[in-house]
Order: sequence, then C-alpha cells, then structure tokens
Amino acid sequence: MVTKLALLGAGRIGKVHARAIAEDKRARLVAVVDAVTEAAQAIADSAGCRVSSIEDIEADRDIDAVIICTPTNTHADLIERFAKAGKAIFCEKPIDLDVDRARACLETVRKSGAKVMLGFNRRFDPHFRAVRQAIDEGRIGKVEMVTITSRDPGPPPAEYIKVSGGIFRDMTIHDFDMARFLLGQEIVSVIAAGAVLVDPKIGELGDYDSASLILTTASGRQCLISNSRRASYGYDQRIEVHGSLGSVSAENQRPVSIEVANKGGYTRPPLHDFFMTRYTAAYAAEISAFIDSLENGTAPSPSAEDGLIALQLADAALRSAKQGAIVKI
Repeated sequence: MVTKLALLGAGRIGKVHARAIAEDKRARLVAVVDAVTEAAQAIADSAGCRVSSIEDIEADRDIDAVIICTPTNTHADLIERFAKAGKAIFCEKPIDLDVDRARACLETVRKSGAKVMLGFNRRFDPHFRAVRQAIDEGRIGKVEMVTITSRDPGPPPAEYIKVSGGIFRDMTIHDFDMARFLLGQEIVSVIAAGAVLVDPKIGELGDYDSASLILTTASGRQCLISNSRRASYGYDQRIEVHGSLGSVSAENQRPVSIEVANKGGYTRPPLHDFFMTRYTAAYAAEISAFIDSLENGTAPSPSAEDGLIALQLADAALRSAKQGAIVKI
C-alpha cells in the first residue's frame, strides 16, 4: 500500500521534504498547500500532485498523513487540527515557541491518539548515527562528555530574527536534541552565555548571535555546545563524544571529499553552504523513518515529547544567559 501524504508549506524546507518523499517508493505526495500559490504550484508540477487547501486536506480520508513545514506560529494549531482529523503528522520543529502552548498541544495529541513526529533531522544524519552506533556498541565505554559545534554560515535577516523565538529556540534547539541523543540521559541543569558579536541589529532585537552552553545530567555527564550565526568558512557541524575507553567524532562534511597536497600545503574543498545540502541524506532518512512508523504501527521518533523537552531546555538556556546563573530543569 502506498502512503498518501500532503505537504503544508512550500518554502525551502517544504521543497526538501517533497524531494525526500519522491525518493521513497512507498509514499506519494498527493496535495500541497501554501499561502503563496506559485510556490505550491511549483512543487505540485514537480511531484505530479494537486494544489489544495487546508480544509480539503483535512476532509480527504484518502490522505494518511501531513508534513507540516509552515511558519512556527502555525505549528501547534495545525498539529491539533490534523490530530483531531485522524491524520498522522510530521512537523518541523518547534511545536511552538511557548512551552505552555506546546504542552496544551501535546495533551490534544494524547487524547486523539494521533502519531506525531518532530523534525529533528540531525538524528538521521548517517555520520551522527554512526557516532551513536559506536556508543551503543560500547566501543568508547561509558559516555562522559559530548562536544557539539554548530555554526551557521551567516545570520538570518532581521525579519526572521523577530519571529524566530531567539537563538536558543531556533538554532540551539537542534543541539539540545542531539545532546540528549548522544548523552543517553536527561539533562538536569543548563548554564548558557550569550553575546552579540556578529550583527548589532540582532542585539537590538533582543537576541544573541553567539552562545556557549554546558548541559549536565544527574550522573554528571556533560555536553558543551558552541553556536555562532557566522562561520566565514561554511556550515560548521561537528560532534565529539568522549568516553571511559576512548572517543568518537564526526567531522565537517563537504560536497566533494578530496584533499590536494603540493608544495603549498594541504587543501580541501569548502564545506557545505547550509543545511539544505549538508543534511540531504538526513532529511530523506527521517521521512523514510516516518513512513516506517506508519507502515509498522510503531511510535514515531523523535516524538512530540522530544520536541517539548528541547523547548524546555531552550527556555532554561535563555533564563541562564539573562541571569548569568545555572538553571535547574
């Protein structure tokens, strides 16, 4: 049986998911909706599906699930709406920028029994998953410290900063989920320091563009996170896990992995320019995992609860940065 999907949102991440769906023979994109009709039509023409409306998708019993790629402030409402309509849901992070609203949304999901998966795509990156596999196989012993470096090539426009929820809810939230994924334990305290080093306008809008964090579990395991809205050398995505018997790491990826050596030294090609190309395989793998859960009747992961925990950690980090103190979870 082919799983029939509808895409809500035809922006850049919507295009990424449309391509991922097209690559999976078990699924078919049958409808797409966006406030910008031209954007929806472009995906519809490429996928061979129809441009639709929220109402039509909600009422269409042949549609098994929706992929939500709309602006953040619509996520909770759409999750609730389609949960009540009996659809399975894949939603980009976050559920909402407000923890209480996210909790209320999850309560609706629980009552409906709907399946909801959150788009923490980095769990599905083949390099990061290989790190997790090395941990699971005991190759580095017990995890003690995790280091995550996550730096964007450049800051987003001011218009985006205004609605993003800030660096911790928008950017670091991926790293909070990855920290939990690699630490294997829940985080009980956060200490964060934020600064404005890239663009003064970001500071004027009440946000940070640079941040350093230490997360700690009840057993004392630690995760260090380094964030910046500027990396002049490309999209910087690295992790290292240190354990009692050794360490395992995943280096930056490049579109072409070669190294040239001559009398001038050693040179390698530039890094990926941003997430759309760096995490192509991860986006395809997460959509595949979502379809797996629908076919097998298993709970999707990352779950809506994972999204709530990451949002709670983001709020704790913001409080810590503002107060200059450790915040207990």
